[in-house]
Order: sequence, then C-alpha cells, then structure tokens
Amino acid sequence: MEPLQSLRGMVDLLPERIGLWQHVEATAREHFRMAGVNEIRTPLLEVTELFARGIGEATDVVGKEMYTFLDRGERSCTLRPEGTASVVRAAIQHGLLGQGPQRLWYGGPMFRYERPQAGRQRQFHQIGVELLGFADPRSDVEAIALAWDLLADLGVQALALELNSLGTPEDRLRYRGELVAWLEAHRDWLDVDSQQRIHTNPLRVLDSKHPDTQALLAGAPNLHDALSPGSHERFQRVRQGLEDLGIPFSLNPRLVRGLDYYSHTAFEITSTQLGAQATVCGGGRYDGLVGQLGGPATAAVGWALGMERLVLLLEQSGSAPAAVGPDLYVVSRGEAAERRALALTRQLRQAGLAVELDLSGAAFGKQFKRADRSGARWAAVIGDSEAAEAAVVLKDLRGETAERRLAEAELVEALSRMGAA
Repeated sequence: MEPLQSLRGMVDLLPERIGLWQHVEATAREHFRMAGVNEIRTPLLEVTELFARGIGEATDVVGKEMYTFLDRGERSCTLRPEGTASVVRAAIQHGLLGQGPQRLWYGGPMFRYERPQAGRQRQFHQIGVELLGFADPRSDVEAIALAWDLLADLGVQALALELNSLGTPEDRLRYRGELVAWLEAHRDWLDVDSQQRIHTNPLRVLDSKHPDTQALLAGAPNLHDALSPGSHERFQRVRQGLEDLGIPFSLNPRLVRGLDYYSHTAFEITSTQLGAQATVCGGGRYDGLVGQLGGPATAAVGWALGMERLVLLLEQSGSAPAAVGPDLYVVSRGEAAERRALALTRQLRQAGLAVELDLSGAAFGKQFKRADRSGARWAAVIGDSEAAEAAVVLKDLRGETAERRLAEAELVEALSRMGAA
C-alpha cells in the first residue's frame, strides 16, 4: 500500500524546526503584552460572504485563491485567506466595539490556492495586529512601530519601510477615473493580467510585478496628486511621527496593497538581508471595513507578517537562536533500574528540570549516543547497583568534568550548583 502524502502546499512543521517558530511566537507575544495588545482567536472556517464583502470580489484573493465549498447545509464556506476580516467580524458579533477601542492580535494558519514556493505555501501562517477604534494618525505610527521593533528584536537585518497614502474613498474615486482613462489609452502595452484589471481593480495594476508594465507606469497619473488637503495633512502627521521615533522610511506611490479595504496609510516592511528584497510585513488603515461588515463606522489600522517567510529569513541568515536541549538525559538498564528511572524522571520534572528519559531498553552505548544527540549537558545513569542504593551516576556529556556517584536526593541540588536547574 502506498504511503499517504500531504497535499501540495500543505507543509508539516517537524520537531527540528518548530523551536524557531516557538521563539518567534513567544517574542511576538511579549511585545504585544508590553503594548497592551490582547489576543483573539477566530475560526478557520467562515461564511464566504465575509471575505467577498470585506476583501472585495474583484481581488485576486476572492476571485482566484480562496478554498470555498458548500457544507452539508448548502452554506458557502471558506477557509480564511487572511485574518483581519475574521477579527472585525468577531468584534462586531460580540459587541467589543461598544466597550471602547480594541487592541487585538491573532496568529495561526490561513489558506490560499497559490503556486507554492519558498516562503509561500497554500496553508501559511500569519501573526497580525488590529487596532480598532483608533482614528488619530499616531495609531498608524504605533502600529508600524510595533511591527518594526518586533522584527528588529527577532534579528531581522536590513529592514526598510515603504509608505504610501491611499487617501479617502473620494480621493480614490477621483483618481480611479484618471487612472482608468490612462490605462485604456495604453492597454496594448500592458500585460494580460493588468488589462483584465482595468475596470475591475485598476489600482492593483500599480502593483504589477511585470517589468514592462512597471516601466510603462512611470508615466501614469500619481495617486499622491489626487489626495485632498486633509489626506495630505494626515499623511504628513504619520511621516512626522515616524521621524520622531527614528524609524526610516521611503515613499512608494505604487504601493496599494492587495485588498480593497485599505484607506489612507499603506505600508510594507521589507528586508534585503539575503540579497533580494522580501516583504516580511504589510498593512495599513481600513476605516471602512467595519461598516462594510455590518458594524458601526469605526476607524482601524493593522498589519500582518508571514511566518513562513520570516522563519526562512531567520534560518538562512543565521539569526535563529540555538536549539536548547533538556537539562538532563536519564539512562537506565535492567528492570529495577528502569523502574527507578521512571520515578526519578517524574520527580525531577516536578522540581522544574527538563528531563528526557530513554525508554529504549538498549545497551548503555546506544543510550549514550542518543543522550549526546539530545543536546543535554548531563546524563543520569542508573544500573542495577544504583537502583538498589537509590543512587545515580552523573555523567558530563561534554567530558569536561569527571563522572561521580551521588544519591538521588542530592541530584537536584548538584545540578543547580552546576547551572542546570
């Protein structure tokens, strides 16, 4: 019988790699705790209308990439392709917005039917922050600073912040007319995807990765010129706030992000740590989304970072923390010794030590090889004579100190003196 395989783009996270994921998650959790940002967890499966209404039916995400199906009740359901719409839905449904502004963060898997590649899978993971009920430009600055400081703390090098303003819906409506007219006049020189977007989602043409289209767009109308005085003033306050915090940025008038709900500030944080530019975090303001999903008019700003790309960046750059093994590896041989080893392991764990117990029953030599591979500094060895006397032989797996025999009751204190507990 052929062994079963995971679906394409659905990747297993194996034990040897999970430590780095846990490090990123723990670091993010601590940054959010210090900033007063509370965790929220939403379902993986939502009604399809949530994303069609929130993200936009003309976007690639909704039109081409979602995992959508009918359940047994004939309801159209979708595996979440991003986290913001679900968080906003939960905030509306449970009345959180009536309790005042909300600082929320989430983490977990998302799903998009894309071509798998390094750092991008069909099941991928994000960590994101949503600040709901905050209209002041300082909230844009705080959101960006949270992401910037987290990435810097994780050791990501060569960070760069790209910034743009998408203005108000009225600003974009004026600009859309100018842009569509220009795109129609240059249709024959656009790539096929951009041609198809002219009347469905023209701003996304600005974000085209096709080199010929990008070169052509140098002559396109500039969104910045279509912004109202109020939008210009607001964007200036965001830029001033970033300058006050010493966070460098560059303006990118082509940065529009891929989802329809953004307004005013849009940003991406990239890194050239590995040579080619890679986006590790992106987000912006989305003041209209809560209303689109049936809630009260609510200002909001947020971002998400992709875990796969971030972990790949940390691994390949050598920024990943070293793996940490157990404090102690317990080796035993013989029926009485194995019984003593099981009881001793439990006692040591209850005393706060990380202890791995060899359960193989193999010869001592094979057990010591596994002890070396575990990363532990010390091994507690129990044979028949040690079992009879409630003793252990403490062995330094690095060979820097001589092994010694001591009573089980002395083990915790001995390890503590040597810095293992």
